[in-house]
Amino acid sequence: MTRPLIVGNWKMHGDGGWLDRIAAIAGTAAAAPGIDIALCVPATLIHRAAAAAPALTIGGQDCHRAAAGAHTGAVSAAMLRDAGAGLIILGHSESRAAGDGDAVVAAKVVAAQAAGLRVILCVGESAAVRKAGTAVGYVQAQLRASLPGRIGDGLVVAYEPVWAIGRGIAPGADAITPVIAGVRDVLKARDAAGSAVLYGGSVQAGVVRGLLDAVGIDGLLVGAASLDPVTFGRIVIAAMPPADRPPART
Repeated sequence: MTRPLIVGNWKMHGDGGWLDRIAAIAGTAAAAPGIDIALCVPATLIHRAAAAAPALTIGGQDCHRAAAGAHTGAVSAAMLRDAGAGLIILGHSESRAAGDGDAVVAAKVVAAQAAGLRVILCVGESAAVRKAGTAVGYVQAQLRASLPGRIGDGLVVAYEPVWAIGRGIAPGADAITPVIAGVRDVLKARDAAGSAVLYGGSVQAGVVRGLLDAVGIDGLLVGAASLDPVTFGRIVIAAMPPADRPPART
């Protein structure tokens, strides 16, 4: 990819009082035309976010694998699309920890793509797997099992090492690069080599350029840092080529 993709994941944060933050992030996106920016918000905010910032890509954070049915409290991919979502995060480590196995994630990918949503499929290993030295093989197996039989257009894979989330410091390129290469090998074997690959896990502005340059990723999945438009804006600026960055304020 020539255009980095920066995606904010608000998780279970935000209500109507946060629309001004969404507007601020939309302003950041407008000032960074060389970068694709998206914001995944709680389902209750999608419609209002899409209406408040029509030029910003708004996404959901999960969906049910069924298109409709007796699933009280669940939200389908088609419902999210109808509310204004253009993409969706699936297989996030928090969803997997809550019980989503690989087969369920794969079924959700099918449902989301059928509804016209671009899918960000998350994979990643625990601290125990990392310590055992089997991270690459584990993530590759998880990705293979989470992919549907037919991979639709626009698939994005986000590598999020579970052991790095919430630490405040992203791991070095030497820890990430082999796994990213393994992810790309799986995608190539499935004729999906053109899929974007993101990194997520304690992303801060100071590590962005190193991740994009040294690791060879196509963008970032940003968690806590995306809740603050100023902090998120710094990450976006750091992802821009130096020649395109706005002048520093004095």
